[in-house]
Amino acid sequence: MNLKARFSTLILAVAVAFGVAALPVSANINADKDIVDTAVAAGSFNTLVTAVKEAGLVETLKGKGPFTVFAPTDEAFAKIPQEKLAALLKDKEALKKVLLYHVVAGNVMAKDVVKVKSAKTVQGTSVKVTVKGDKVMIDNANVIKTDIACSNGVIHVIDSVIMPKM
Repeated sequence: MNLKARFSTLILAVAVAFGVAALPVSANINADKDIVDTAVAAGSFNTLVTAVKEAGLVETLKGKGPFTVFAPTDEAFAKIPQEKLAALLKDKEALKKVLLYHVVAGNVMAKDVVKVKSAKTVQGTSVKVTVKGDKVMIDNANVIKTDIACSNGVIHVIDSVIMPKM
């Protein structure tokens, strides 16, 4: 193989490698990873992952499940005033309640979410589900990505942190 052909092959290999690495998490290529590992790999749930660790919920969310997680992005957590977020991260019991309010037992796919008006969370209370046209809201949060398959459930991405009544 001449130098030009080798260089072209190398460029093609690099382009394919970067193309695969750049696939969005919603492409459902992470069904072999659990919810926590999928969230870590996505890179847009750093605050959520930190909160899960602080609340001592890593092993739970790495467990058998299945779980449905309404996962707020880092941008969603940024909407919370810094002092409130810092206080929440320090209060393990309150943090646990907030995080478990984002989790529903079972594997609830988007096609199922749109059929209900509410869903009971692992925290014990229910979230409100609102469907308007092609938009779905969980309490006051918009669902912005759906059906991210994990080995122990599914993640639906939301644009706000939802808060239970405490």
